[in-house]
Amino acid sequence: MKRLVWLAVLVIAIGFYVGYGQMTTAAKKPEPGRRESRPAVPVTVVAAVQKIMPVQLEAVGTVEPYSTVSIRSQVTGAITKVHFQEGQDVKEGDLLFTVDPRPFEATLKQAEANLAKDTAMLANAREQARRYQELVKKQYVSQEQYDQIKTNADAIEATVDADKANVENAKVQLSYCRIYSPVTGRTGSLLVNEGNVVRTNDATPLVTINQVTPIYVTFALPEQNLPQIKSRLIGGKLTVQAVLPQGQQPEQGDLSFIDNSVDRTTGTIKLKGTFRNGERRLWPGQFVKAVLKLTDQEAIVVPSDAVQTGQQGQQVFVVRQDSAVDVRPVVVSRSLNGESVIEKGLQAGERVVTDGQFLLAPGSRIQIKTANSPNPDQKGGAQEGARRKKETAS
Repeated sequence: MKRLVWLAVLVIAIGFYVGYGQMTTAAKKPEPGRRESRPAVPVTVVAAVQKIMPVQLEAVGTVEPYSTVSIRSQVTGAITKVHFQEGQDVKEGDLLFTVDPRPFEATLKQAEANLAKDTAMLANAREQARRYQELVKKQYVSQEQYDQIKTNADAIEATVDADKANVENAKVQLSYCRIYSPVTGRTGSLLVNEGNVVRTNDATPLVTINQVTPIYVTFALPEQNLPQIKSRLIGGKLTVQAVLPQGQQPEQGDLSFIDNSVDRTTGTIKLKGTFRNGERRLWPGQFVKAVLKLTDQEAIVVPSDAVQTGQQGQQVFVVRQDSAVDVRPVVVSRSLNGESVIEKGLQAGERVVTDGQFLLAPGSRIQIKTANSPNPDQKGGAQEGARRKKETAS
């Protein structure tokens, strides 16, 4: 009997548990057609604007000196004086080196002495030729004797001309003992010091001078851009910017050179921009970003942070009138200074999300953050702190 009673109690308990579970599940299940509510996602939005944007091409550029001169000696001798310091700015015509001039001064004096001797002999030979010319007219001497005297005078005259040339050559050699700067620029490392003997055929230069004002920036662009560049050049000059690192102000220059052939190995064309470089912020061998501006164009622009990359390509979250968002694919033609030019997909005035996209999905509700509105998490934390402070006080 007791066994039957316990069995009945167990059946009643199981039935009550199953019924209670079904009631709880039914209470938790949402009604048909009713969406589960989710909190709004705090985001930052901005409106797409229509404005003038430059059309430009970018490439990595190398800064090159306007001219480079390797200074070498044109005579053999010892360096007696260096008239500059390494890395010093020099002007065209400044004295750089002095080579020992004494051997060349002696050579010049010897050439001048030979010239003086032969000049005196030439004067005497001409006087003799003049006297023999009078005598041959009177038939006191033969024509043969007169011709011999005249030939001798002509030979001495030729010797005098050779002596003059030797004197000029000695002066030129002596002038090479003083080496001047042929350009205005900046000197590099001094490779020969005072006391060293230099020769005319030395492979190593005494010093190298780079002209840095003005200066070149050399860069290469794909050959597909060549027709566009040439068409823009017909109307006038093209501007080139040299963008420096660390947020410095870019240097402005002009496109001054287009190579006469395309590099077949890379499919690029070499170009050069000329920059005044008055503040000398560009330096030979430096790498910069070269920006060639072609024209200005009106376009739809949004911050680059608004453009995301999804499975279908580039996209943005567009804000609807009901404070929800839609995902819209866009075509970005180019980006510049943190802004993206939208070729297709957006209209001016449409608002897009620039911050908080990782919490969004199509149809998500949003809460637009302002400069004075705190983050909901921060706001909840502040309320919780105020509640605890109140409980402590009480």
